[in-house]
Formats: sequence, structure tokens, C-alpha cells
Amino acid sequence: MGSFILHPTDTAQWQALVHEAQSARSLILGDELESYLVFMLIRFSTQPEIAKSILATEFLEGLESLGQKKHDLLRNLGDKCLLFSGFFPGVAEHRHVKISYFVNLGQSAYHTLSDLVPKDTKLFERLCEGFVSLMDVLQTMKSLSKDQTLLSPLEATELWLDTKSQHALDTLRRYTKSTPIS
Repeated sequence: MGSFILHPTDTAQWQALVHEAQSARSLILGDELESYLVFMLIRFSTQPEIAKSILATEFLEGLESLGQKKHDLLRNLGDKCLLFSGFFPGVAEHRHVKISYFVNLGQSAYHTLSDLVPKDTKLFERLCEGFVSLMDVLQTMKSLSKDQTLLSPLEATELWLDTKSQHALDTLRRYTKSTPIS
């Protein structure tokens, strides 16, 4: 379990947690994805109402919207999917979907944005491609603070088979003491 050190600002605190999770995961997100993740965490840390989100409806609304509204809706959707899959994977079971549902929906939102926003194409491409790594960092952050796994054996198996999540694979190895065959 990681040590708990307070940092002078929310940004510094989130950045330290992201760094600790990357280190524990032996993963380097890169400055762009790391910064995006930190600022996304800051933005949503004061929005508990995201738990009430109906993501499929938001995705359709985002696709049907125009201009800045479309951009904002799809970006928020991708971010919410990242938070649900990373920090709150239990939401999937509660909603009777697999965690990979959030992964696929979030990747679709970011991919759609990469086609829509020329100045941010590279960022949204990286978010789409790095979604599983970002999710793994978030799951690692949460498991560092609780010193326990977030995923049940079934969730870990499904997530690993569906996304090749390294966090899910490590969770499976803790449960089974072996490496599963895909």
C-alpha cells in the first residue's frame, strides 16, 4: 500500500497519485495523457451527479448535436466512461453490463472527437488508443489506496479477454496464481 502524502494543491495531489499508479503499474502514459488524466480527475472530483449518467443516451445526444455542444458532450462521455471503468468498475455490474462496455463507449466517443476536432485530433486519438492504459492507472490508483482488488475473478477475466487490460491480468494472477490462456 502506498504512503499517503499531502501535496499543496489538488493538481499536485492528483499528479502524485497518477505517478504512483504508473510506477506500480510499470507504465508511462506520457505528458499529454498524464496531464489530461490529472485535469479530468480534478474536473470530475466535484461532480458526484455523474453516477446518474445514462451513457448510451448521452452518446446518441452527442452524435446528434452540433459544434461545441457535440464536442463537450462527447468529451464528457469519454471521460465518464474512463472514470466508470477505472475508478468505479462496480457500476458495470449494477447496470448489468460488462466493464468493457464503458471501454468501448469511451473509445468510440474519443475516436469520434478525433475525426471532428482537427486541432485536437492527436489528443483524442491518443485517448482512444490509450484508454485501457488510462483505465489501468485509475484502477491501480484505487487499489493502492485500499490494498485490495477492485475486480472480481469474473470481471477480471472478462476485462482481460475483452481489452487485454494488464491490471485485469494481474488481478487474475492474484486469484489463480497462474496465467490464463486466451
